[in-house]
Amino acid sequence: MSENGSPHGSTATRRQMLARSGAVGVGIAFTGALSELFTGTSAAQDLGHSGYGPLVPDPHGLLDLPRGFRYKVLSKEGDQLRSGEGPVPSNHDGMAAFAGRQGRTHLVRNHENRNTGRVPVPVIDGLTYDPQGKGGCTALTLDRSGRVLSERVAIAGTAVNCAGGPTPWHTWLTCEETEDKAGTNGYTKDHGFIFEVDGADPRRTGAVPLTAMGRFQHEAIAVDPKRGVVYETEDAFERPFGLFYRFLPKKPLGGTGSLRAGGTLQAMRVPGVPDLSSIQEIGARFDDVEWVDVPDPLAVETPIRFQDFGPKGITHAQKLEGCYWGGGSVYFVSSFAHASEGSAADHYGQIWRYDPDRRRLTLVIVFGPDTDIQLPGESPDNICLAPSGGLMVCEDGGGAQHVYGVTRRGEVYPMARNRQNVGTPEEPEWGEFAGVTFSPDGRTMYVNCYDPGTTFAVTGPWRR
Repeated sequence: MSENGSPHGSTATRRQMLARSGAVGVGIAFTGALSELFTGTSAAQDLGHSGYGPLVPDPHGLLDLPRGFRYKVLSKEGDQLRSGEGPVPSNHDGMAAFAGRQGRTHLVRNHENRNTGRVPVPVIDGLTYDPQGKGGCTALTLDRSGRVLSERVAIAGTAVNCAGGPTPWHTWLTCEETEDKAGTNGYTKDHGFIFEVDGADPRRTGAVPLTAMGRFQHEAIAVDPKRGVVYETEDAFERPFGLFYRFLPKKPLGGTGSLRAGGTLQAMRVPGVPDLSSIQEIGARFDDVEWVDVPDPLAVETPIRFQDFGPKGITHAQKLEGCYWGGGSVYFVSSFAHASEGSAADHYGQIWRYDPDRRRLTLVIVFGPDTDIQLPGESPDNICLAPSGGLMVCEDGGGAQHVYGVTRRGEVYPMARNRQNVGTPEEPEWGEFAGVTFSPDGRTMYVNCYDPGTTFAVTGPWRR
């Protein structure tokens, strides 16, 4: 292992390595790495398209899409919830879709409201954790034709609900991206927890923090459907950066409420790699991944990433965000790394794969101007598998904001562009996308615009 952490003693990009070896067909070489993401999943087919064509300007100024696609606004902040509980909250973020009875779809949507949130989640008896928290989730139920049948509060009184993830028993784990304690910012209870939400029947899950899963700046989770292990990402804003965790439940795969039985929280250690950003070569592999018990999961005195993990330390990474399960492995995203902010190296986004059977960590994708895959902007955030056999990636950066598709061949194409200006005519600013997900039948893409909070349903020739 070299000093910079690369197992090959070099920080050369994949493109540079291929050039030195005389290899040709960079796209072909890259395809093998990207294809790993879809092996054994429902998106394993490859329809071979490189996109759906250029984006067509929306005359209504909301959402640009390729020709043949259309959108419907399901919900917008400030409108009244159909339940009559109050206005639709602001800051739409992570989201998931679940199959319901009689062809219905249940959408569970996060609201990343801080104490300054513009439109808070209404406080509801039996569904509220901390009355001073403005975040939470709302749930929409759609009929088989996509019409909204109901919209209501699913959990309230939480804070900075960023992302999360679905469970194998069809509930949503919503994650608080904060470490604020009671007495901070007006809160009456400690925050920084995961909560379980049943979109079909929110009162079945209530507002109970899953404290054994740790108190830190949570981003997203993914559940191993065979073992019941829950993987968690931490989006810490300053050094030391966040950790990648796994939670070993005492009662794995026990259905709703099983995670309340407790378990063990561990953090990932890659020997010799204190910072994942130092690894720049696609395909770099580590077969000696270790998992270390977290000394104090509740972070009573010290945030977890500051805690003492022994003389070997622990592995950090800047902007750990999206996380999902597929093909027997867990994938997680580092949106970017900036050396100027304390990272070991710069990148515009990484996707890592951890195979629990082999205890193997592999760098699958590096986004950036000098890599085999070039996202026009930077900062991939929420991410999901698409029915077309590729990825959908929400952009969270500067300038115009897009949802990009990535084919299994490594081709990037625009899928949607936000046209809602939250800045000024002189200095326009567009809100990020978040919560991209597909209906159970794969015919509809749901996606949120963070600001102004808007939930779209996009239909069209997905399998063209």
